[in-house]
Amino acid sequence: MSDGRARGELSPRTARRLWWGSAGTVLAVLGTAVLVAGTDHERRLPFAVVLVLVQVGALRWQARAPALVLAVNAVTGLAVWALLPEVTLTGALLAAQVSLCVLSATRPRRVSARALAAMCLPALPAFGAGGPAGLAVYLLTVALAWTAGQWRRAQRERARAETRRAVVEERARIAREVHDVVAHTLSVMIVQAGAADDVFTDRPEQARTALRAIETGARSALGELRLLLRAFGPEVEPAAAEAGERREPGPSLARLDELADAVRAAGMTVHVRREGDTGGLPAAVDLAGYRIVQEALTNALRHASGADEVRVRVTAEEGCVRVSVTDNGRTGQSGSAPGAGRGLVGMRERVRLVGGSLRAGPLAGGGYEVAARLPVERVS
Repeated sequence: MSDGRARGELSPRTARRLWWGSAGTVLAVLGTAVLVAGTDHERRLPFAVVLVLVQVGALRWQARAPALVLAVNAVTGLAVWALLPEVTLTGALLAAQVSLCVLSATRPRRVSARALAAMCLPALPAFGAGGPAGLAVYLLTVALAWTAGQWRRAQRERARAETRRAVVEERARIAREVHDVVAHTLSVMIVQAGAADDVFTDRPEQARTALRAIETGARSALGELRLLLRAFGPEVEPAAAEAGERREPGPSLARLDELADAVRAAGMTVHVRREGDTGGLPAAVDLAGYRIVQEALTNALRHASGADEVRVRVTAEEGCVRVSVTDNGRTGQSGSAPGAGRGLVGMRERVRLVGGSLRAGPLAGGGYEVAARLPVERVS
């Protein structure tokens, strides 16, 4: 998360949409009121129009500096009201109220509370101009603007907390899986070391084979431990595996057909295509690829509207493995991605821990694609 996001700043796309919406509202409401009220004040009208345009221009920066924009809009709004008293104080300070809402949504409560108190200072002129009704309307609109910002801030904090919780849970799951892989590798190494010791004198070639297997296992375990250290999950319980214990095959790209069969049983057509040799991959990369395909198939089955076909493609290249899952569902009108919640968070976390990249989104011709690149790290 960037520093700006951590401080509550809006994304560039959201900031642009906010500007267009707020600027259009101020122009439509305040601009119209100024033009109507200025018919009787032809000399003051140009100055009032310029002040309205200044407010609209200042709104462009409200996502980055809402306190400064609030001050500018408050001063210019009061100036508009002084030039054209026919425009209510509430209407003249409309842009300031919008800025107060943005500041309340993106800045700490102590900052927005001071801004709220400052916006209440013109209450006395509002009472003098409009009486109790004018005072009540002004204070109500200011309070509503601040409250709307607080509500939006609470929504964003809940969403961030949910994302953090999903990341922590996924890291804990990854840590447990990598722990089991490393424990199994070390168990095999123990068996090989015992075998090498038994035959070291009588059958040195067999002992050398066992030692080479120990070296390979140690390199693999070292790579998995590096990934385990990146997962800041809670401590996991020791694996129960012992030397020589029979284990069920774990999740692996070699078992994609089993995943596909489960989805086919639900009535969806699944095509699995492999290119290159995916054997001998680091266990963490193998696990990550399998889980990404699993989550993408689940999302296609549950969330892809109208999807009846999914294509899974796994390509082993020099230094990396590429995984792609594409469905033929219809993209929602809202543009929301299927499984864009915790499932996508989990996939991104797995890809990050192995040092790869993930792209997920709707396709131009329809459907949705999840594409991951997982580097194959050589441990020396």
